[in-house]
Amino acid sequence: MNDERWLHLFNDYANSSFVDALRRHSPHLLPGAGPHPETPEVQAPHGTTVLAIRYRDGVIMAGDRQATAGYQVASRRIEKIFKSDDLSGVGIAGAAGPAMEMAKLFQTELEHYEKVEGDNLSLEGKANKLGQMIRMNLQAAMMGLAVVPIFAGFDEKAGVGRLFKYDITGGRYEETNYDSQGSGSKDARDSLKKLWKRDMPRDEALRVALEALIDAADEDVGTGGPDLVRGIYPTVKTITRSGFGEVTEEEVKRVCEAILAERTKTGNGG
Repeated sequence: MNDERWLHLFNDYANSSFVDALRRHSPHLLPGAGPHPETPEVQAPHGTTVLAIRYRDGVIMAGDRQATAGYQVASRRIEKIFKSDDLSGVGIAGAAGPAMEMAKLFQTELEHYEKVEGDNLSLEGKANKLGQMIRMNLQAAMMGLAVVPIFAGFDEKAGVGRLFKYDITGGRYEETNYDSQGSGSKDARDSLKKLWKRDMPRDEALRVALEALIDAADEDVGTGGPDLVRGIYPTVKTITRSGFGEVTEEEVKRVCEAILAERTKTGNGG
């Protein structure tokens, strides 16, 4: 290989965008570039409900564990909340396969940028990068493989948690307090509207997030509620100044059981 060819490759990968490098050398690996279903009978698994809420120390992200394919349960244990970097995360809703691929590629994109530039992107910059990736998936979205995530993180400069939602074209919109995406999102948002309070402590924010997911599962057939028989509970993550953290399954189980016990006493599922 001649020197000019080596220099060309070096310049490609010295670019701060890993996605741009993929676009030039392996475009088939980009979101939305794979084969798409040609008939409506093809049912790809879809993730259902994810949410994010601001609280005193940052942001809590949570998601149910169910994926559906048409009217069937495709998976009862899917993970929908992914770490993007130390101070941000993404919750996936929509076509499960493309959504998980996008979440992993997004993580790689942020890692690549940090290594090349020697610094992290701002939270706004990360949100814009994810919007660009969603836009690349537009063709697949028009064929039924839409990916509509929630992105959240801790803004070190502002000292607060922030969250962003998207449409299928990659349009980015910041929400100030809370948001939800997926088939149960309307019911989750209705619950959050009633329960959310400014500057909630962590324990209260955790309870509010789980209440909203349980409310969504109560109304939406696609959203999976806590499964006490199989021991399956929602996934919950926190993003604070200290970084991206996980709420243990034991703590989530304890709060879910307390919520369900109270609703059993009142005889009201809502």
